[in-house]
Amino acid sequence: MGQRVGGAVVNGTASTDSRTLDHRLVRYDPFVPGTLLCLAVIGWWWSERMGSQMAGGRAMNMSLTQVSMTFVAFTVGWLAMMVAMMFPAIVPVVMTYRRAALRRQVASTPMFVAGYLLVWTVVGAPAYFAWRALQGPISANTPWAARLAGGVLLAAAVYQLSPLKSVCLRHCQTPMTFFLKQGHDLRRPLGAARAGAIHGLVCFGCCWALMAVLVALGTMQLVWMVIVAALIFLEKVLSRGEWVARAAATGFLILGIILLIHPVVLGRLT
Repeated sequence: MGQRVGGAVVNGTASTDSRTLDHRLVRYDPFVPGTLLCLAVIGWWWSERMGSQMAGGRAMNMSLTQVSMTFVAFTVGWLAMMVAMMFPAIVPVVMTYRRAALRRQVASTPMFVAGYLLVWTVVGAPAYFAWRALQGPISANTPWAARLAGGVLLAAAVYQLSPLKSVCLRHCQTPMTFFLKQGHDLRRPLGAARAGAIHGLVCFGCCWALMAVLVALGTMQLVWMVIVAALIFLEKVLSRGEWVARAAATGFLILGIILLIHPVVLGRLT
């Protein structure tokens, strides 16, 4: 027999359509969405606070070294930003897992969420170095930084339309399918954390281009955080999420071309 998640067999025979299972198993549980959304609110508060401090430093014409954060501080801010932006979109996945956890069929839900967060915490390391390299030029509105941002936007537009993006997005939209494919023992805490990390990796595959746009236009810029967070949520939650991805690709394409031709526009975006 295979591992069960929410009453469905994992790595075994399961003929029921995954989408039907999603609706049958993910019943309303106020604890999961309430907890995740409260954490997201805290993440938004912390991100806004850090963004305001960075903006204040630019307003006083402080040097990059005077306003730069340590790696640890940036990682904390990055993690808060990921919680703010990603947690609302992963509610269906976590609710599916929690239902199985309440039946003692899998390890505790926090282990699954911890594995997910670990992936996004690790991603913060390259984001930190990119932020250190770009924060000064973006603040000074240098032409090369604007053209780099334009190139990142064009690359994101292409990826939004790629087959890999579609595969990762379908994974995020059908959480039960993900659990059915897990072969490790979800009853063990390590297995639950590993499942969360795998989901985080696929989620990263779905969203990395959007995060690259955020870094290129100024990490922790609240307006762009809201825009990217809205795109992530709509892509993953709506049944026509691929249309949202395509619409975003069109917007990125237009904005990227504008920045390549008129780099001065970057100053109006950050």
